[in-house]
Amino acid sequence: MHPIYNQSSRQKYRPDIDGLRAFAVLSVVVFHAFPSLLKGGFIGVDVFFVISGYLISTIILESLERGAFTFPDFYARRVRRIYPALLVVAVASITFAWFALLGDELVSVSKHVMAGLAFASNFVLWSESGYFDRAAELKPLLHLWSLGVEEQFYIVWPFVVWALWKKPALLFVGLICIVLVSFGLNVYRIQIDPVGTFYSPLTRFWELSVGSLLAYLTWSRRFNPGSLPKWQSNLLSSCGAVLLVLGVLVTTKGQSFPGWWALPPVIGTTFLIAAGGQAWINRVVLSNKIAVWFGLISFPLYLWHWPLLSFGRLVESQTPSRSFRLFAIVIATVLAWATYRYLERHVRHSKSPRAVPVLLALSVCLACFAGYVYVNDGIPNRGAIRDIGFTEEVKAQIVGPSWAYSRNEWCQTQHPFIGSEKLSWWFCIKSKDAEPTILLLGNSYANQLYPGFIKNPLFSHHTVLSIGTCDFAGVGVAVRDVNNPCYGGGTDRQVAFITELIRRHKSIQFVILDGLERRPDSAYIERLRMRLDTLQALGIKVVVFGPHVTLGFNPKACFTTPLRARAKDCTVDASERDSLEREFQPLVEALARSHPDVPIFHQNDVFCDMNRCSFVKDGLPLFRDEIHTSEYASELLQGYFSQWARRMVPGLFVAQ
Repeated sequence: MHPIYNQSSRQKYRPDIDGLRAFAVLSVVVFHAFPSLLKGGFIGVDVFFVISGYLISTIILESLERGAFTFPDFYARRVRRIYPALLVVAVASITFAWFALLGDELVSVSKHVMAGLAFASNFVLWSESGYFDRAAELKPLLHLWSLGVEEQFYIVWPFVVWALWKKPALLFVGLICIVLVSFGLNVYRIQIDPVGTFYSPLTRFWELSVGSLLAYLTWSRRFNPGSLPKWQSNLLSSCGAVLLVLGVLVTTKGQSFPGWWALPPVIGTTFLIAAGGQAWINRVVLSNKIAVWFGLISFPLYLWHWPLLSFGRLVESQTPSRSFRLFAIVIATVLAWATYRYLERHVRHSKSPRAVPVLLALSVCLACFAGYVYVNDGIPNRGAIRDIGFTEEVKAQIVGPSWAYSRNEWCQTQHPFIGSEKLSWWFCIKSKDAEPTILLLGNSYANQLYPGFIKNPLFSHHTVLSIGTCDFAGVGVAVRDVNNPCYGGGTDRQVAFITELIRRHKSIQFVILDGLERRPDSAYIERLRMRLDTLQALGIKVVVFGPHVTLGFNPKACFTTPLRARAKDCTVDASERDSLEREFQPLVEALARSHPDVPIFHQNDVFCDMNRCSFVKDGLPLFRDEIHTSEYASELLQGYFSQWARRMVPGLFVAQ
């Protein structure tokens, strides 16, 4: 992502490689700003990996051959090349966050500043992944994960080359082994843990190693891009270009990436580099002045563009307008040029021995400041967040998918689900250390009912248990992730577990269902009927909650913030509720025929009147994120439910 070679190298400067960098960075930028235009633009990172492996390995090998290589010099050069732009972007990000973002948002930025400076972003993001993760668009320094992978590779790789460069055969075999083992892990793990495979250095090193292998072949004179016949050079270049173009056009986020899908960008990049600067595409297309210019600023452009886009989303609490995203990319390009022109070039070519310790000292100071902000909950008494609509009461409601009502100890101890500790999420929370009487079943939409039930004094005689994570009808998910509780046989395991739990605990009298499919087909309805039959055979009274309208954007937009003096209108036409309930109607009608004793409670009265649906009441949000209701909404809902249940389920109010 940054220039790392020069004229002193036997490998002469190749402008086409800067053009290749331009292709990579512009693909990533367009994908981030306008994902529908270039769905596979994220493969630009894989292009960067190959280029980096090729160029840096070339420098290491040629320095060793000249007897000029030392580890202190190598890592000092890395610091001079990376930290100037990285520090500027990190300082700008945390400064903007200090004055413009809310406490939890500033905490997140601070955490990722620390991780980015330590080249550990990929590990932090990996640990954050899962159901409770913040949206990627809300992490202004998320893109530093790739820099982490690169630098982790360069912690190990120079020592391997230094140890084996005098034994070329061993170095060659070692490179082949790294490529094969890392790629094999990537293909194997992508089916088991796609998020871990995306972020893990072990499943990414093969991409850098492919570039290193090409560098070794060139250095050892087994292959010389400059001496290829013209037709071979053009053939390699053309094949490489086709692979890259197909990669950005055909690859999508929904595919298991990297996996096999990473091969086209890796092979395509390798072919283009191997073709040499004399190939027509390399010489005419990649080496043109505009492409080379973007290649020279590719590293700072990569660093600047994502924070600008992400901060826009944070401030707007939704995807910014197309005009804002276009403006952000223009500003990122200007900042990238200025960073390259007035900072990178001067520091990178500086011979001053003070440059490295100064950069490292600044990074430590910034990391310490970010750590202070992080452990102090974003400094909630900052002037920027005083006297705004986002009060402590509002903040307590907007907590995202992860909240205090997911698990508690006595539930997990008394009702253990084997392997739940390995799952990305698992709901298991009980209101009392006693035998359960009411069971909340379904996905997170069932779990969000829990605070309302336990705080309703009319149900104080009950022990409420919220357990399980999957659709009650037993429908799994297609996403290949073994840590997803509803993938593969996970749903069936939960069905068996919950059925046995009900059989074992005779105290359970009522089951409340929520989170059912909003557009049920006949197969889904039949599965639901079978599960209802099982419950009723066990003597359980079942109540179904119909689907609720969803907000669809961050509820913070409903309130003023440091950079938003005017709150978004958080109401919608009641036709959205009507449309939702029409789609759910086939299930209502089917149950009326097959299970007339299973009442269905329509919960949207808490949000909607005859004409409008409002997502704020009494100055408090009714949602804690884009789709999940808040604790306050859960409590409000109980007023409507209790009134309805007195007529439809009077047994709920009778202590046994």
